Amino acid sequence: MELYVHGFPSDVAALRFEWAWQHPAASRRLQDAKPRPLPGEQPIAFALRMLPRLLWATPCYHLRWLCSSPCPTLCPVPPPHVVVETDPGGPRPRPWKWPTPPLATPSVCTLCLEPCEGPTLRCPQPGCHACCHARCLAPHFLGAEQNELLPLDGTCPR
Repeated sequence: MELYVHGFPSDVAALRFEWAWQHPAASRRLQDAKPRPLPGEQPIAFALRMLPRLLWATPCYHLRWLCSSPCPTLCPVPPPHVVVETDPGGPRPRPWKWPTPPLATPSVCTLCLEPCEGPTLRCPQPGCHACCHARCLAPHFLGAEQNELLPLDGTCPR
């Protein structure tokens, strides 16, 4: 189960909500809500019991559940301006990763003609097989502007 509470008017409001939810006994927003766990109450059940009270006390506009089983019902219900969305869950898309280059035989730096070992820079143009050391490519890209530290762009040495 995942729960997203979002739509706060500012970052400060979101941080205040987060702090109040993590420290309900110390929060001034929940003084009348008896922010103590009931005997035998699990921490997640206590947090879900405090959530609607916090939603009534803080400006928030969206509550999104991502769960494969039926989502818990909140008591009391959230305020009418809070949009409660549910998503049945399922497989989440995996984060995108840079493609791993195929293992190849060690290549030679296009500029200094020494073997390229370790991290190297390759030309992004399709079909170009230029491979360079960063220490060789930086002066090539800087050209006449030797006062700069890092090049922003340049042309492929091939």
